Amino acid sequence: MNCEYVREYYGVPAEIGRRVEYKGRRGIIYKEGYNYVAVNFDDMKPGRTLNIHPTEPDLEYLGMGTIRKMSQSQKRYQEYLSCDYGLSFAEWLGIK
Repeated sequence: MNCEYVREYYGVPAEIGRRVEYKGRRGIIYKEGYNYVAVNFDDMKPGRTLNIHPTEPDLEYLGMGTIRKMSQSQKRYQEYLSCDYGLSFAEWLGIK
């Protein structure tokens, strides 16, 4: 479901990979955010997002772009966050 709900409900051209501009900052729709679009701005690390309402007056939809990939360490940390082991990140990595 590539932002299908947002497109149909709000009538905007939101989809993962679409470039946007918001208050002078350019970025790309990185993932679905339910009633929001999760934008990874060009000045942010890959994988970090800011949820913006799809009908926000300052949000301009542009052409399609390419999503930047997270680094291996970012992927590992995201995997840790999705687990529910009750361990610290260092313990999860096996450092402590």
